[in-house]
Amino acid sequence: MRVAVTGASGFIGRTLCGALARSQHGSVALDPRIQKLNLHGADAVVHLAAIAHRRGVDAAELSRVNVDLAARVGEAAAAAGVPLVFMSSVKVHGEESIAPLTESAALAPRDAYAESKARAEQALRVIPGLKLVVLRPPLVYGPGVKANFLALASALARGLPLPFASIANRRSLVYVANLADAILHCMATPQAIGRSYLVCDGAAVSTPELCRKLGGALGRPARLFPFPVAALELLPGARKLTRSLEIDDTALRRDLDWRAPFTLEQGLRATADWYLRR
Repeated sequence: MRVAVTGASGFIGRTLCGALARSQHGSVALDPRIQKLNLHGADAVVHLAAIAHRRGVDAAELSRVNVDLAARVGEAAAAAGVPLVFMSSVKVHGEESIAPLTESAALAPRDAYAESKARAEQALRVIPGLKLVVLRPPLVYGPGVKANFLALASALARGLPLPFASIANRRSLVYVANLADAILHCMATPQAIGRSYLVCDGAAVSTPELCRKLGGALGRPARLFPFPVAALELLPGARKLTRSLEIDDTALRRDLDWRAPFTLEQGLRATADWYLRR
C-alpha cells in the first residue's frame, strides 16, 4: 500500500511514516497547499496537516488551513477513489466530560481550533464519493511533543513543586505510536469507512497520577502539594489540568479489533528518554 500523508514532517506525521515503513508500506509527503493535488499511485491518504495552537493566527488563516485545505484533500481523494483518514480532535466534543465520551456525543467545540476541526469534518462528509474515516484523539504525547505536555515534563525534570495533589480528575491520553497504529488499522479495515472514532491509550489517569508516572520516568519523583482546586482554576488554562476529559474508544477496539501496542508507562518512558536526550 502506498499512502500519501499531509503533515508528514510534523509530530504525528514523522511517527506515522516510520510505522508505514516498518509495515512495508510506502509513504509520500503530500503538500495540500499546491494548486493541483496529484494522488496518482496512492492507495490511501492521511490528512494530518493543520494549525493547532499557534499564537497569533487569525480566524481566516485557521479556516483556510484547517477547513479549506482539508476539503481540497478530500475532493482529491474522492476523485482518485481512495480512502481518506482525517485527523480531527476530541475537542470537537468540548473541553470537559462528566462521563466518558463516545462518538455519539454532541459536537460542542469551545475554541477556534476545535470549531475548525468540526467544520472540516462537516465539509468532508458532504463530498460525494469520499471514503472517509475520522479519528478524534485526545492529547497526543511522545518524543517531540510540544506545548503543555512539554512544559509539564520540564517542570517535573527540574523538580519544581506543583500544586496538583488535590486534583481528582480523569484525562485520556494517546501515545503518538499508538495513534499511528490506529491510523494503519483504519486504512486496512473496510468497515471503518464512513465512521468516526475516538482513540486513546486505555484507562484515563488523573493529573497527579500522570505527574507521578512521568516524573518517575524522568527519574525525578513528582513534588506535588495540595492546593484548593477552585483557587487553582482561577488561573488561565488551569481547567485543562483540573477537569476531566475522558473518552471511551470501545467502538474502535471492537470494529477494527484494535489494541494499543504500547502501554501508558511505555509511552511515558519513551517520551522521558527523548526529553532527557534533547
